[in-house]
Amino acid sequence: MSRDEIRDELNRLRHPFRIAIMRAKNGFNIGAIVRAAHSFLAREIILVGSEPWYERAAMGMQKFENIVEMPDEAAFLARAKEEGWKLVVFEKDYAESGLWDADIPEDAVLVFGNEDVGVSPEVVAAAHAVVGIPMYGINHSYPITIAAGIGMAEWARRYYEKGRLIVPAPASGPAK
Repeated sequence: MSRDEIRDELNRLRHPFRIAIMRAKNGFNIGAIVRAAHSFLAREIILVGSEPWYERAAMGMQKFENIVEMPDEAAFLARAKEEGWKLVVFEKDYAESGLWDADIPEDAVLVFGNEDVGVSPEVVAAAHAVVGIPMYGINHSYPITIAAGIGMAEWARRYYEKGRLIVPAPASGPAK
């Protein structure tokens, strides 16, 4: 299959959630999140800010993903408002609920902040839910790549039927 054919098939299988990353100071982390988001077939990966990211860390998966780059938080929030996105912000310092009890809609936009400042108060204020991931050690926070992986895994746990992906039949007929 050509790259375009592969992308078309993956787009048919994609899940309704998006992931948004406030650009991290470590570009390697963004590439690793892109790779993880591919494993969960996120509808879109939104990179907010202009800091460069390390594509090699995505291990080629960026070629098959719907990556949208937004210049800043204002553009992100404008699109979120325009399209009625349900932002689920992962930010422990402002958490309204823990991960296990949080309201995470099927079409949520999972939002993760950068390593230094987390998610801005403006994005937190626009959130449908603000979620904290349980931590038991003395660390201040999880690495952004781990937090994103945990968030996507919890989304998958809730929306995969008995742990298995429901694969839609091709538009042209039943699945083979």
